[in-house]
Amino acid sequence: MKGGFSMNDAIEVTKGIYWVGVNDKETDLFEALWPLPRGVTYNSYLVIGEKIALIDTVKAFYLTDLVSKIRRLLGEDRSIDYLVVNHMEPDHSGSIKILKKLYPDLKIICNAQTVKMLENFYAVTEGVIQIKDGEELDLGGHVLKFFLTPMVHWPETMMTYDKTAKTLFSCDAFGGFGCLEGGIFDDEVDMSYYEGEILRYFSNIVGRYSDQVQAAISKLSGTDIRVVAPSHGPIHRSKPEHIISLYDRWSRHETECGAVVVYGSMYGNTAKLAQASARAMAKEGIEHIVVHDASRDHVSFIIRDIWRYKGLILASCTYNTMPFPPIEDLMAHLENKKMRNRLLGIMGNYTWSPGILKKLEDFAKNSGKWELLDPEIVIQSSPKDEDYVRAEELGKAMARRLKECAG
Repeated sequence: MKGGFSMNDAIEVTKGIYWVGVNDKETDLFEALWPLPRGVTYNSYLVIGEKIALIDTVKAFYLTDLVSKIRRLLGEDRSIDYLVVNHMEPDHSGSIKILKKLYPDLKIICNAQTVKMLENFYAVTEGVIQIKDGEELDLGGHVLKFFLTPMVHWPETMMTYDKTAKTLFSCDAFGGFGCLEGGIFDDEVDMSYYEGEILRYFSNIVGRYSDQVQAAISKLSGTDIRVVAPSHGPIHRSKPEHIISLYDRWSRHETECGAVVVYGSMYGNTAKLAQASARAMAKEGIEHIVVHDASRDHVSFIIRDIWRYKGLILASCTYNTMPFPPIEDLMAHLENKKMRNRLLGIMGNYTWSPGILKKLEDFAKNSGKWELLDPEIVIQSSPKDEDYVRAEELGKAMARRLKECAG
């Protein structure tokens, strides 16, 4: 067998398992929503026993790269016996239809929820083998076991576990944004960067389904996992338990002691108020403070930081009788994510259309298990001396509660 020499070849993950994924630096927005400043990977894996199984495919645009790696590894004459479909989003399934034409005897392994999606997306109905939760497939030298993990984050999502190599092909779970350039393993890359992008992926795409994530982690308990091989981002071979523990914490809505301040400000007045609260927290000893301008920082990075830290101060001016549009958009995202166990401070600013504070209070009520701190602040036009004092009081109140929670 040939491979493992460059990112253009298959790379051995562990005995009999090869990464045949691709880097995508062409796509600017993942799902046409989330920025990809350093691209994204589509990780596909080849498991070679007496029979050969491909775990997921890649986005259709990169089919040639996938097939090239497979053929360089296997040779032109050896075929693939099975394709395991863990997830049907087109970034993983986009090559299925043409791959089936290249390998006409290919059997597709999937669960009941996937069958209709295969037909709807790609008109594929032949050669489909439907499996159930816990069922196994013996490749001869490798045994694959299937764990159904619905709503992490689509209804058909599942994970595949190689019992022989103790490797978990976890699909979108435990994965994140960012191309793999040079290194593909957690001990070869800067994980401080990738963990931030894994959290951004989790919080924006998977986090709404935290209860289902917890169910999946529970289902995996007792499984000897030596390698976590997700569909995006690095492969975790040195500390597989670390990435699982991060997902466990995030999906339990456990947070770090810190605060995010987000403001929407047309002419700088609301921003001044928000900065006063941030300064007050710093003076009270809060080390982790992130300030976002909602007009300039993409909402995905804001949501990531809010998921990470316990406190949020939200400051909005009024725009045509409603909250400033980027703040309103953020609030809609946060309500959808169903975050819990956060501390919230709110500030509103208006000139001629009162009611901003009520709309921020409504957000607080709709957000679920959030603790709303005093004072709630509303100003008119530009902050006065007494407004700065109240903003500092809110910062101090946030710092006090953060310390109590951390203690």
